[in-house]
Amino acid sequence: MSNAGKETDSPLKVFIVDDHDMVRLGLRTYLMLEPGMEVVGEAGDGQQALDVLDRMEAHARPDIILMDMMMPGMDGVAATRAVTERYPGMKVIMLTSFLEEDKIVQAIEAGAFSYVLKTVSSGELIGMIRSAFSGLPVMNPEVSRALTRGLRRRSSQAETGDFTPREKEVLMLIAEGKSNKDIAEELHISIKTVKTHVSNLLMKCGLEDRTQLAVYAHRKGWVQGT
Repeated sequence: MSNAGKETDSPLKVFIVDDHDMVRLGLRTYLMLEPGMEVVGEAGDGQQALDVLDRMEAHARPDIILMDMMMPGMDGVAATRAVTERYPGMKVIMLTSFLEEDKIVQAIEAGAFSYVLKTVSSGELIGMIRSAFSGLPVMNPEVSRALTRGLRRRSSQAETGDFTPREKEVLMLIAEGKSNKDIAEELHISIKTVKTHVSNLLMKCGLEDRTQLAVYAHRKGWVQGT
């Protein structure tokens, strides 16, 4: 069933995650007054949100999560990553006061569908929630510009070789077709450490998987014989 059809059959379900009681109260009060919208739960941090979501019946789980970024314990980025992995159909809107480029990039990479500043009006937020529910990601103009700057800076850092010596070794071995187990044995490190290096390389290069890393290394001429 499409979201459009779903919206006519049942309310759009929203879940609020924020460590400030007053913020949750304000959001809940306003959203509950919006026709066709229902607040189905809330939490004060990322781990509590996951615990509540896990206990909910599948039909009762939210369509949209309003997620604060900076919270004690599990923060918004880690919680967003966990939510999108466990519940792929659930959309997370990062609702935060932070406009730092790195934080925006981290949130989007973690799976946030939209990134919205808390300075938006109530009407704008409602529109953004409905847009996300319809499959249309929305960002404030200033957020879009900051995201672009952050991605460009990351790309520039990768171009200039912003890798540790160990990351470079791992990248070369990936380009040679080596598995994580092979790399761990050759460099005398654990597989978990290899995975950490691979994750860092993907983040620095702005890529999605190890195949893209291998192609990247070959295109740069960093692999012998290319």
